[in-house]
Amino acid sequence: MSSYKFLPVLVALLVLSACGFRPLYGRDNGDAILEFSRIKVEPIPDRIGQILHNNLLTALNPKGLAGKPIYVLNTNLTHGSASLAVRKSTFATRANLSVKATFWLTRVQDGKVLYSGQSDITVSYNILDSEFGTIAAQKNARSRALRELSHGIRTQLGVYFSRFKAQGN
Repeated sequence: MSSYKFLPVLVALLVLSACGFRPLYGRDNGDAILEFSRIKVEPIPDRIGQILHNNLLTALNPKGLAGKPIYVLNTNLTHGSASLAVRKSTFATRANLSVKATFWLTRVQDGKVLYSGQSDITVSYNILDSEFGTIAAQKNARSRALRELSHGIRTQLGVYFSRFKAQGN
């Protein structure tokens, strides 16, 4: 009876191995991580852009650039907030912060755009009676959003580099 419990897991593993699945950042696929260390992240305007820039540096190059950069990552950032829940007294109690990053990866050698994409996220925060509490909640929401955006950009670039290397380019 207990051997039947492992049958679905075994079937799933066989299906995954047959389809060519491999982890994006696994040992056998260090190409993406190596390419990340060759990306120069261009500055992004405004304070929210500076925070995203720093998150991208941490996500892509935690040990710093590996020599002269081969790629340049440019990013445009847009953001806004909207009130959601409203009390009977017409005061908002919840808000959404939406942040969208459009980015493109260019090769330094010839300026050719190799990959472009976008990543967007919406996070919520409470609007409190205390102004300080609301500012702290908004700051925390912005921090979460920008961290997730940087991870989304890193994932998209990782997929690009994995496909790029798999094609032998």
